[in-house]
Amino acid sequence: MTTTPSPDPRIEAVAARLKEAVQERAEALGPPPVWQPIWNRPRKPKTIKEKKAELAKQRKRLKAAGVRRFYGSQARRPRPRPRQNRIGSAAARRDARVLSRMRHTNAWLW
Repeated sequence: MTTTPSPDPRIEAVAARLKEAVQERAEALGPPPVWQPIWNRPRKPKTIKEKKAELAKQRKRLKAAGVRRFYGSQARRPRPRPRQNRIGSAAARRDARVLSRMRHTNAWLW
């Protein structure tokens, strides 16, 4: 059988002070703001400096992408893929596909 300890007056006093402080803070802050989805909140307009910085960053990013694309195509240009080899490998792939299908079926070859 468990017995509850008698309430300690010091703990009760601290709890009462905490409740009082919470109540005071709630009164000072006022009611919570009405919830709004983020797309309904008014946006803070960007300054001209922020806009220009953002556009400069975007320009730099797009220019780097263009350079990458250019040099990527340059690397492939001097050595084109041999067509005959591609056709042969396609036929080999086709044969391998058919053999693999045959291997996974329960058909018996006779």
